[in-house]
Amino acid sequence: PAPTPAPAPAPSLYTQVGGTTMVADPAHPGTMIEQGYLSIRSVVDSSLLVIAADTALQPFFAVLLGEVGNGNTTGFTMLSKNVTDFFVVNAGGTDFTYTGLDMHKAHNHAQNPRMTGLAQNDDMDAFIADVVTGAQQNGVPNNIIAQFGTLMESLRTTIVQG
Repeated sequence: PAPTPAPAPAPSLYTQVGGTTMVADPAHPGTMIEQGYLSIRSVVDSSLLVIAADTALQPFFAVLLGEVGNGNTTGFTMLSKNVTDFFVVNAGGTDFTYTGLDMHKAHNHAQNPRMTGLAQNDDMDAFIADVVTGAQQNGVPNNIIAQFGTLMESLRTTIVQG
């Protein structure tokens, strides 16, 4: 008998959230953006706003919140881009590069002066819950949220340092 063909590989998480289809970028009128990147950036930005309102996580973002409170959004824009790029690359987006700090340095106040303190497991739990809320605000299906949850959970031992 003929061998059974191998099943097609599952589409990457990046493909599942829109992939390389080009769409208008609502943040930059007149420019186009990959739907996958836009989808992830939308969730990241919503999640950052949820995190900013989370009293359990606010202390870690004192520098950023102080800047935004004074009308300076440069740090927010940089954080949004870094987090978006990180998730895009790890979700399978091939046209992008993450150039931020590695996750250990990014979450260690001794190596990242924008971070205040070291995360504990409860902080990581709160962060993941806030990202889930940001994803739900953007209508992301639960099966996609679960895949991003698996990605975030895989970083726990690197991020939790306290």
